[in-house]
Amino acid sequence: MKNTLFAFLNHIDRILVAILKWICIGLFVAITIILSLNVFVRFVPIMSMHWFDEILELLYGALIFYGAAAVWVTHSHFSVGDWISKHLKSVRARFGYRLIVECFSLVFIAVFFWYALDLFLKTEEQTTAFAMSKKWLYACMPITGGLMVLYSLKNMYLELLKIVNPELNIDAGQEDLNH
Repeated sequence: MKNTLFAFLNHIDRILVAILKWICIGLFVAITIILSLNVFVRFVPIMSMHWFDEILELLYGALIFYGAAAVWVTHSHFSVGDWISKHLKSVRARFGYRLIVECFSLVFIAVFFWYALDLFLKTEEQTTAFAMSKKWLYACMPITGGLMVLYSLKNMYLELLKIVNPELNIDAGQEDLNH
């Protein structure tokens, strides 16, 4: 039962990482095209790019937040390293320490999610060039914040399982997410 649950979760992880990867690639390509077009139009003024800043802001914001979610899911974010747990003698204490770190991460990302959702829901401004709702600019924040909250909860659950049963190999398949 547990092995099928872990296999299912790893499958979901791989699908989500692939989606986030392709979103980031698409956003990066769009940014590259718009920046190249802007350079071209400066030398060959065939059109106005009064919308340039507005669209670039939307694309960069989305790239940053979707990229951060992908890094969160794959545990690829930078850190100072796990230099404390190697000094803990008990295996359960190491997993307990990692659970505490996950709790702090959850608090941080939950606060981010709450305020991002609040900003998204309360925004009524329009952009200057296209007169579109600025909610589009902010939508990536609660979406990715929600994903990160779910993955923090998942990580906490997995750490709790390891505290109960330290021999449980539930990290198998996790390394596949980074490739």
